[in-house]
Amino acid sequence: MEKEHFFDKPKNVKRFLMGFYISLVVLIVVDLFLTLMHLKHPDFSWEKFPSFYGAFGFIACVLLVLAAKHILRKFVKRGEDYYD
Repeated sequence: MEKEHFFDKPKNVKRFLMGFYISLVVLIVVDLFLTLMHLKHPDFSWEKFPSFYGAFGFIACVLLVLAAKHILRKFVKRGEDYYD
């Protein structure tokens, strides 16, 4: 008999996702609080926007995936009969 893991139960998956979403909301609220109370000390003007680093990270990740898919694939992809 196969051992049952934590994420095999839908109830545990829902709990995990709920905890993830709650922590996401808490982080956004904390970031807004720090921005509104002027407790951040940005070096550049665009760092003053709330959730700048989260948006920047998301956009950078999407751009890296697209670059890997469309540009880098041409350099590293080998033909189907490469190992024959």
